[in-house]
Amino acid sequence: MRLRAALLATSLLAAAPFAAKATTITGPYVGIGGGYDLTQTQHEHSADIKNGQNGNNDFGDHVHHSHGWTGFANVGWGFGNGLRAEVEGAYNWSAISSYSSATSTKGHDRSYGGFVNVLYDIDLKRLFNIDVPVTPFVGVGAGYLWQNVSSASTMDGMSVNRKGTNGSFAYQGIVGAAYDIPGVPGLQMTTEYRMVGQVEDFGMGNVTGGLASGGERSAMRYDHRFNHQFIVGVRYAFNNAPPPPPPAPAVVPPAPTAARTYLVFFDWDGAALTGRSREIVAEAAQASTHVQTTRIEVNGYTDNTSAHPGPRGEKYNLGLSMRRADSVKAELIRDGVPANAIDVHGYGEAHPLVPTGPDTREPQNRRVEIILH
Repeated sequence: MRLRAALLATSLLAAAPFAAKATTITGPYVGIGGGYDLTQTQHEHSADIKNGQNGNNDFGDHVHHSHGWTGFANVGWGFGNGLRAEVEGAYNWSAISSYSSATSTKGHDRSYGGFVNVLYDIDLKRLFNIDVPVTPFVGVGAGYLWQNVSSASTMDGMSVNRKGTNGSFAYQGIVGAAYDIPGVPGLQMTTEYRMVGQVEDFGMGNVTGGLASGGERSAMRYDHRFNHQFIVGVRYAFNNAPPPPPPAPAVVPPAPTAARTYLVFFDWDGAALTGRSREIVAEAAQASTHVQTTRIEVNGYTDNTSAHPGPRGEKYNLGLSMRRADSVKAELIRDGVPANAIDVHGYGEAHPLVPTGPDTREPQNRRVEIILH
């Protein structure tokens, strides 16, 4: 029941929302943590010793633990690709609630030592495209722990004291998650579950009992020990410069809008607008209000014939092209185009739309071009 409750508490901490995403560590870091320790029931084996000789009444007992706590401090290095390595000092304390053969028990045991851990941070965004404010991690460690026992119990009307210290190889598995603390670059909160095991038996010396003979002692040995730990901690990474901001998106200027051209044609030697010509001018005026127009050009032209042949013909045609342009401008103004938005030019026989020989009446060259810029 206690194990299930502790697992639930750790799960809730891991699921709690945080404001920023935890980051993968690169370079040195330090950390501390502490939390709840639950030690599984152990088996105790003892052999009576009388007058310096081993007795032959071996018997076993069960050691039950209740509440406990754990703490650690570590220093490590992150390689920038999710892998980390660290050296850690750990301390565990657990109350001994009872021995199976005792009627009453009071005492505790504790362990202390160090581990070398190798861990891997799981970048959910990079690996799975999951954008959540948490970076899970997993790890393993190996080290050495000394265990110290100090307890007093009553068994069959006798008082038995257990005291002693011994050490053994230890290992641990780690599952946790890290969260950035907003506003403090490099500082992270961690939540972890650890399973710590000690694989060797160890003997406990200086064990005496209030036995009738007064000379008996027992050599106590404890079997494989398992600790389940639920930890909250903080760590600080020293290389915590924020990543460079993403480059600003390139500003692509809008493509210039192509000029729109409308052609108005005229009778030979004429500058008057026909019905169809007025319709075309009206279309140009309407279009100028629906597209972004900064300038309207009105350019008049003639063909290379003239009502006044000879040297005066070219000059006459230049004036005729200007009258045609002015006629179109006046119609645009009637259709609602501001006069100051219109530039008027007359080019005479220049820039024919259809190349021809001399003195050729070409209807398409007798024109005005309305150009919307």
